[in-house]
Amino acid sequence: MQLHISNETNDTNKSYVVNKMIAYNLKHFPDDLKGRYQVVHLFLNDADGNIYGGLVGEICWNWLEVHYLFVESDYRKLGYGKQLLLEAERLAKAKKCDFIKLDTLSFQALDFYKKQGFEVFGTLPNAGTHVHYYLKKDLK
Repeated sequence: MQLHISNETNDTNKSYVVNKMIAYNLKHFPDDLKGRYQVVHLFLNDADGNIYGGLVGEICWNWLEVHYLFVESDYRKLGYGKQLLLEAERLAKAKKCDFIKLDTLSFQALDFYKKQGFEVFGTLPNAGTHVHYYLKKDLK
């Protein structure tokens, strides 16, 4: 049999790869961490349900990973980003996470994250002419 690589959007195939990777990973984690997965979606809405930002991430085993944090420019520097991170941290602590990890680019929010207690643990230069920062905040 000969295999070939295809480049296509296919949710069935994507699910196959993700589920197989999760199953493989589960063999290597202690039993008390298995099944500890939760999608985290926190949104900034007004009374009419209009959205002005939010945080999207996931709790996986013993950490929370923030994939996206966004606040509309008119509402920045008013504490909403900090509130979103604090709520995510509250959820992570309730799920007994040891740390939160996230990444940001040099033109985004590095100083903001540092003010919230995150520390840089890695960088990649020349990420679209910017620096890509990887940050972590210990919860214990």
